[in-house]
Amino acid sequence: MFYLNHEATFMNLRFRPKLLECLPGYDRAQFGKDVAAGVTVGVLALPLAMAFAIASDMPPSTGIWTAIIAGFLTSLLGGSRVQIGGPTGAFIPIVYGIVAMYGVGNLLIATMLAGAFLLAMGIFRMGQLIRFIPIAVVIGFTNGIAVVILMSQIKDFMGLDIASLPPDFFGKIKVLSASIHTFNEPTLLLATSAFLFLMFYNRLAQTRLLAFLRRAPGPLAVLVVGTAIAALLELPVATIGNIPRQIPSITLPALSLETLGHLISPAIAIALLGAIESLLSARVADASIDDTHDPNQELIAQGVANLIVPLFGGFAATGAIARTATNVRSGGRTPIAGIVHAVVLLIIVLTLAPLASHIPLAILSAIVVGVSINMFEIEAFHKLKTFSSNYRVIMLSTFALTVVFGLTIAIELGMVLSCLMFIYRISDLTRIEPIPLANTSPERYTPDGKPRILAWRLYGALFFGAAPKLEALMEEHADLPEFLILDTQTMIQLDSTGLDALENLHGKLTKQGATLMLSGLHGQAEATLQRTGFLERLGTENAFPNIIAALRAAESRLKRA
Repeated sequence: MFYLNHEATFMNLRFRPKLLECLPGYDRAQFGKDVAAGVTVGVLALPLAMAFAIASDMPPSTGIWTAIIAGFLTSLLGGSRVQIGGPTGAFIPIVYGIVAMYGVGNLLIATMLAGAFLLAMGIFRMGQLIRFIPIAVVIGFTNGIAVVILMSQIKDFMGLDIASLPPDFFGKIKVLSASIHTFNEPTLLLATSAFLFLMFYNRLAQTRLLAFLRRAPGPLAVLVVGTAIAALLELPVATIGNIPRQIPSITLPALSLETLGHLISPAIAIALLGAIESLLSARVADASIDDTHDPNQELIAQGVANLIVPLFGGFAATGAIARTATNVRSGGRTPIAGIVHAVVLLIIVLTLAPLASHIPLAILSAIVVGVSINMFEIEAFHKLKTFSSNYRVIMLSTFALTVVFGLTIAIELGMVLSCLMFIYRISDLTRIEPIPLANTSPERYTPDGKPRILAWRLYGALFFGAAPKLEALMEEHADLPEFLILDTQTMIQLDSTGLDALENLHGKLTKQGATLMLSGLHGQAEATLQRTGFLERLGTENAFPNIIAALRAAESRLKRA
């Protein structure tokens, strides 16, 4: 059982939310700063939460409740002082695809599965392992997501007469191309104006005439101004409709065993993306506040949030980089700011929800388009020529797969491709080279001049990716000598496939009446050979500390023969 007033440890689990570290010495001055930051972030989160929900083909209220519940739990249980949790643009392609293929009920189940995966990752202290995902994969799918989000917004941005977009890339292209002529001029004009206003918002806020804009986040200003203009001019544009003012009732999603197997893969994608984005956000925030987050505690918080949010009809949530950065800039330094942000959203939805019915979809679409453009890192493509061909292949493949086939396949194949490239690089570093032996003893050669002793030195790792090199060397030397010395002083690792290659070499030599000698055994390789009994089968008399000792022993045996 865990108690929040002290650190709990169970099965190597360290459960200590950052909130506990911040409470000692917490004063009124910091509380004032946290409240101000929480109010600012709460106001910013409102339009983003609605926009992300609508872009994911979900009701806007689900986005708000996701931000409220996930934001509260992330701050209460998280491993970062300033992390703000909630729905993010990165989840739009996944959520939209699940809703289109399996329905909302199965989306909630997939989100809960992702929560369970995240919770397990935190419990088993896998927070640091997320950093093992190659940066090429991260940049590739991040930019791919930006393109997918942008494509998903064309319908609402232009006011096209389309009931719904298909989830697949080619289906979207076909439907959008066939319906492009149905665009609504007022919708397109409103969305374009809102987008341009948002893109130049910071510059406009720096002018003396519009200095008052500095007091409000850009998305909120666009939302208020755009909605007011649309209402005053009575523009014929679609709006988001009514948002319920009551707290949603807790409902357990109906589990369908028929589709559960299909949801595992999307759930893993949600969990991986959520882990990457939340830990990246926390890492960026650390540099701003001179602190160090606890990655495992953060994963536990994200796991709990994604397990509970679907009970209220919400969907996937994670740490939001933009809202976290706004929290830091606004003076937030403890999780109290994130809790206040959730409370502010709750107050807004319970008191001002009826006003949201007038918000045009075009405005929210413009906000999401702005998010997607900010996500797209054009510099990453400009710098491609400075990186290796492996990096370019992985990044471009992940990018293309994300756009065309979806994030789930992109992450899976991107990781597989990265692993294959890594295996190739490591195997390329593994070398087996002959050691030249001085011609000082006549016993080393047969009467016809063939060597009776050969020595090879192994550099690198003898693992499944490099074992074929030893096998190829055996085939090249079909007529092996009486004594073969394999120097392993520079071998750094040995796996089961490498051990099998050594077994084959030993067996082949034994059949020919020859002897395998190993020199320079140390570390992991020596421990593996001892544990598996290979050294016993080889004979301890055939294992030597160095190549010189092995060579002398071989010569001595030849002389005795």
